[in-house]
Amino acid sequence: MRSDENAPRRARGALRAMPAGIWALGFVSLAMDVSSELVHSLLPVFLVAVLGASLVTVGWIEGVAEATAAVSRVFSGALSDRLGRRKPLAVAGYGLSALTKLIFPLASTVAWVFAARFLDRVGKGVRGAPRDALVAEIAPLGQRGAAFGLRQALDSVGAVVGPLAALALMLALAGDLRRVLWIAVAPAFLAVGLLVVGVREPGGAGGGAVAPRRSALTGAALLPRRFWRIVVLGAVFTLARFSEAFLVLRAQDVGLALRFVPLALVAMNVVYALSAYPAGAAADRTGARRLLLAGLGTLIGADLVLAAAAAPSAALVGAALWGLHMGLTQGLFAKLVADSVPAERRGTAFGVFHLVGGAALLAASVVAGALWSAFGAPATFLAGAAFAALAALGLLAERGVGSTA
Repeated sequence: MRSDENAPRRARGALRAMPAGIWALGFVSLAMDVSSELVHSLLPVFLVAVLGASLVTVGWIEGVAEATAAVSRVFSGALSDRLGRRKPLAVAGYGLSALTKLIFPLASTVAWVFAARFLDRVGKGVRGAPRDALVAEIAPLGQRGAAFGLRQALDSVGAVVGPLAALALMLALAGDLRRVLWIAVAPAFLAVGLLVVGVREPGGAGGGAVAPRRSALTGAALLPRRFWRIVVLGAVFTLARFSEAFLVLRAQDVGLALRFVPLALVAMNVVYALSAYPAGAAADRTGARRLLLAGLGTLIGADLVLAAAAAPSAALVGAALWGLHMGLTQGLFAKLVADSVPAERRGTAFGVFHLVGGAALLAASVVAGALWSAFGAPATFLAGAAFAALAALGLLAERGVGSTA
């Protein structure tokens, strides 16, 4: 009983003890996500309602964008290992994403949006693996799960503020999408400035260790077997879900007014933000298997609610459950990757992990768009639930995966 009573005090103490660099990286993610989610919460509707794109096109744009980010991460992660430095590549990636925010309000065709989304995700890819490796190197060894969870929680706070800002601005500006997209530029450049000023790299990647000069593919081939099992498990999880753009479209599909559709991402990210740090801290104390199964069960519930939704309130509940699934699993996978490889190979490892995940997300998003167009929205979410159930059965059957992940 005493242990339970002291748990909140221990959690507050752990947060206060977290290095300043982790907090700074979290606030960098927060500011960039305010910008990105302000744009992305309106982008699916902008594509479909303003530019006349089909749902299959939305699936392709979202899938290709995330796959692009994943491919970029392999090379930036490997390069950060070779240089023995993470921060310069992180700054370059955040800077590119900030610059691309200038393109969205100027877009007059689907091709413009595709180009902007592509370059934005290149920036995300360039920064992703070096930043994750930097988190692992700044965080104390026994707090890696909590550190990844904290950064993800702050990232998700930005993902809440962004859609809320989109909602408020759409109301204040009488639905003028382009003016709202212009306002999204400011927090992106704030994120870059905060990274430059507020984050200090700890003596080189891996505490000064520099990986031998090999290509990204050669470096990836030398990663341990345990890491590859985590990669496979992460890919299966990604195949069971798809781009959050479909949450926005589902909310509109069941009657949520255009100016209120950002609420779908708000619901998802509020729960994501609230659950990410506790889940990360739990991962430091307990095995991953239970958390992974809980995440899959939650995703199945989210898909079933979204498939059956007949009103905006049900769609928002489904989006909230989706966010809980993300909170339970995303920081956990980052910790598992960091713990499974040598320090001098972390950049390459994060790059490979996100490359495989990006390919899985591309496939899942394209299939989701095709199912929606051919059979309607319920078919898309029922297929996601079925795949998540298969993934859960596989995880239960393969105890070796559960022990490593």
